[in-house]
Amino acid sequence: MQDITAEDGCPAFELNVNFDDVLAGQEIRWGVRLDGPAGGNQWGIPTEDSGLGVIRPERHTILPEAGGQATAPYYLTLSRFLGAQKFYQGGGECIRFAVWAPNAKKVEVVFGKKNNGYIADDGTGIDSNQPAIALHDIGGGIWASVPQPGFQSYVGFPYMYRIENAEGATRMRTDIHSRWQIGRGDKNPKLTQWDGNPATLDGGVSCSVVIDQDVVRKEFEPATNPPTQITDEEFWSSEFASGNPVPSRLTELVIYELHIGSLGYNRPDAGNLQDAMDFIPHLVSLGVNAVELLPVSEFHGTLGWGYGDTHHFVIESSAGGRDKYKHFVRECHRNGIAVIQDVVYNHFDSEAERAEWQYDSELPEQNIYYWYEGRSTDHADPKNGYLWNGSTGWTPRLWEENVRQMFTSSAAEFAEEFHVDGFRVDLVEAIHRDQRREIDRVEIGAAKTYGHKLLREWSRTLNLIRPAVMRIAEDHSDWSAVTQPTDMAGMGFNAAWYARLYHDLIGDANNQLDKARVLHRVGFGTDDPVPLSQLSGSLASSGEARIVYHESHDEAGNSDDTMRTIRVAVNDASLFGPTRDAAEARTRLVAGISILSAGTPMFLMGEEIGARAPFIHNQILQGREDILGERHRLGANLFRYYQDLIRLRRSSPGFRSRNIDIIHASDDARIIAFTRSDGATRELVVASLNTRPFDAGYIIQSSVDRLGPGQWREVFNSDSRFYGGSDVGNFGAALLSQDGRIEVRLPANALVVLSRM
Repeated sequence: MQDITAEDGCPAFELNVNFDDVLAGQEIRWGVRLDGPAGGNQWGIPTEDSGLGVIRPERHTILPEAGGQATAPYYLTLSRFLGAQKFYQGGGECIRFAVWAPNAKKVEVVFGKKNNGYIADDGTGIDSNQPAIALHDIGGGIWASVPQPGFQSYVGFPYMYRIENAEGATRMRTDIHSRWQIGRGDKNPKLTQWDGNPATLDGGVSCSVVIDQDVVRKEFEPATNPPTQITDEEFWSSEFASGNPVPSRLTELVIYELHIGSLGYNRPDAGNLQDAMDFIPHLVSLGVNAVELLPVSEFHGTLGWGYGDTHHFVIESSAGGRDKYKHFVRECHRNGIAVIQDVVYNHFDSEAERAEWQYDSELPEQNIYYWYEGRSTDHADPKNGYLWNGSTGWTPRLWEENVRQMFTSSAAEFAEEFHVDGFRVDLVEAIHRDQRREIDRVEIGAAKTYGHKLLREWSRTLNLIRPAVMRIAEDHSDWSAVTQPTDMAGMGFNAAWYARLYHDLIGDANNQLDKARVLHRVGFGTDDPVPLSQLSGSLASSGEARIVYHESHDEAGNSDDTMRTIRVAVNDASLFGPTRDAAEARTRLVAGISILSAGTPMFLMGEEIGARAPFIHNQILQGREDILGERHRLGANLFRYYQDLIRLRRSSPGFRSRNIDIIHASDDARIIAFTRSDGATRELVVASLNTRPFDAGYIIQSSVDRLGPGQWREVFNSDSRFYGGSDVGNFGAALLSQDGRIEVRLPANALVVLSRM
């Protein structure tokens, strides 16, 4: 095939093929093989056949009549096809608007006012100085404008689509493929009083804005008006710093789960990307080398976690928008920190009236972004035909290729234009398994099948353009196909969240009563046996492509009966005096078990300073902690502990490996021991949840093949006085293992790490 530059400015390939006239009118199936970042001779069509149960990633085309010509285009993503995009024609930069609205009768682009940014359904707010632009149906439900000359003259213009929907009503709709929403606040003029200022307008209902995606503001906070802009290429040319490599393998990572909106302590508004930039030195000092950001795509309001988006290509405007997000990613990379972005494909924002909801028709069965079973007349209540998948919204209409492509295209943009290093996909079992009708919870097999298609297409697309991008599933189904390659009909993820270890190790959620719930049990302060033998099972499986954690955003107060780790450690007793000491000791212990396990470790922001406030999705301001201040005050000992623990994890080949062997677990003695090894490196972790130390020593009895003869030296002790402990331990003495046994002095509520000499 011949390489060309397409009309949208992107690289493309084309080939002219002649067919015999006897084949006129017949269907052909075709695909492309290409050489790219993933290697040579790669299959270049990630999108699957639309047929139910057909997983062939290929295209099909009906040949024209004899002597005729036809074009069969394929777009790897829709990132530069839909929306307000550059279009090169006659050597100049034009602009073309394109939108998917298959039920619309008429579509136009209308422009708003820059100092307002809102257009009501009756047309109030339209800038009469800017003529409307008509769009035309070009097939496949796509409406597009004739390319308009002078792209740069449109940059900065607010716009909306004026749609005559299937019922003949006029509706104003935002651009689902917008790159910027002008609103930066939380006011919806249709529902509440609004002062007319874009700064207070909710981005989800505001005008979309034409931007030039090929330039970036040079400064994070522009010092000039207009801001100085540089090309994308120039901006990213200084992305990395010598001596600070960005990790690209899951085994290398220690992940910090960060919600940008929960920064900005002691302010009345949500944290933003400036706060995130200011937080990077803290991450560097802590020693983590990856940050997992809660969703940043445009969502309703300003105070939320972002789980449920209205515009998947827009970086939340109230947080600072796309250019500041690029600055943040680049600064992380300069400091050797990988950026993993949390994304949501299982539902849309509940306030999506001007976005996905009833985009071009008010009939539920024509609600193009939402899966609907049957016809609305089939149900006593029309909403009963929508699908429920266990998330906080209805199932997207994944049988529509354009809906699946929207998700894959937004991921491609995050990878290509924002340079993120990985993704965490929210609640994956809501996509591949939990698809039920709203009214009676009857399973809809077709929805599950198309969920599989989405996940495979998403993984294939990313693997084609950025094969090093890490793909993490929040999946609690234990379905092995989640982490199997797509060429084996798997979903193509590299790892999945491992909630089972969390519930065995911490166990504050009352809906997990069958788990070991170790910290929850010891938090009562008794000497009763603890089911460490049960914990050993989940710990032994931690190396199977798992993301392990001892605290995440879901279990720190948001789920019923859950609390921050330090509160679970003492059953929510007041954190003063000896109770505080015990709470910190047990917190250090469980953090050590998780971070030194065989999975890729992650923990929620604030754990490193003993955060106490509930972390709840609709109580952002109330749940904020002064992390930067507390690390020098009450949280200083814990912060020092996390620094050393993370350094140990990252420095030892044994701890970076996936190898783990639980060599001892005693429920009665409340002791668990496991080895971590890689080649000649061998580490032994011994943890005691006992309320009293074993001053005279405790014998770990295993077998010679699992604990061979040799000398061991203590290299880490969570009971060190530097962390606020009592300094009970082995003080650097050489400890001898023989006949599969070793005797170790153990502190109370602590762990020690021995390294074989």
